[in-house]
Amino acid sequence: MALPAVLQNLALPVIGSPMFIVSYPELVLAQCKAGIVGSFPALNARPAELLDEWLTQIQASLVEHKAANPDAVVGPIAVNQIVHQSNARLEHDVRVCVEHKVPIFITSLRAPVREMIDAVHSYGGIVLHDVINLRHAQKALDAGVDGLILVAAGAGGHAGTTSPFALVGEVRRIFDGPIVLSGSIANGGSILAAQAMGADLAYMGTRFIATREAHALESYKQAIVDANASDIVYTNLFTGVHGNYIRQSIVNAGLDPDALPESDKTAMNFSDGSSKAKAWKDIWGAGQGVGLMSDVPSVAELVARLKQEYDDTKKRLGIR
Repeated sequence: MALPAVLQNLALPVIGSPMFIVSYPELVLAQCKAGIVGSFPALNARPAELLDEWLTQIQASLVEHKAANPDAVVGPIAVNQIVHQSNARLEHDVRVCVEHKVPIFITSLRAPVREMIDAVHSYGGIVLHDVINLRHAQKALDAGVDGLILVAAGAGGHAGTTSPFALVGEVRRIFDGPIVLSGSIANGGSILAAQAMGADLAYMGTRFIATREAHALESYKQAIVDANASDIVYTNLFTGVHGNYIRQSIVNAGLDPDALPESDKTAMNFSDGSSKAKAWKDIWGAGQGVGLMSDVPSVAELVARLKQEYDDTKKRLGIR
């Protein structure tokens, strides 16, 4: 099946993952202007009224950039919606995004309802849903989503434990539409590898935290540069959903990363800025690919580097 038009003709087959606290308009704009998909969680815009302002600002800036650079490849924007009962803003945020005709919705935690999908489809938008296993993938497809984001082992933040080789292979047996792969993708070669195993695009988050435009503390960015895969801890303590976090940030919070208690999904809270939601501010999410990250470039520099690595890998393998 051909990719939806909005996912074609990118400078690189990459979606910048929507990251809580980190993905703000400056990062999104830099990603889009570099020719990849830029995204942010709707809940990053606080208070809720700020979401309309952000979308207005981002869309106007991209139109202006394209007018000034008619030959430039400009990526589309995507907005992440947390489909969970704790998200009291969901109806409002979906309505605002539909009014702005956001071309890509990324839904998380639960499959979106048909009314949401129909609203996005009404103006030609698409819905991608992130999943960590085959059962969740099938439920999302039954709900009518257009594509799947497979969050495999090693991904930053909320992540699964299944090997990307197994997860992509299993999902490809039931779905021939758009597949986006997440999990320790940190350079151009791994973007190509994602495609080689059956995905259409790569989903990259951690590598973009360590960029100049990311809305993250300098200490967070430096922790990514300093860390290796062994410094990533998988736990459900902080949000109720299992995810990967930097060991040092857990230590800094006065906790023992080797003796963390278990939590449960009822601990999730993304809607009101409570201490659970703020966990991302102090307990830093990151994927196992951190050991491949050694600097904090601009987004433009990073995407150019990724493109060179991607092209070099294709050339080395004799791929046109």
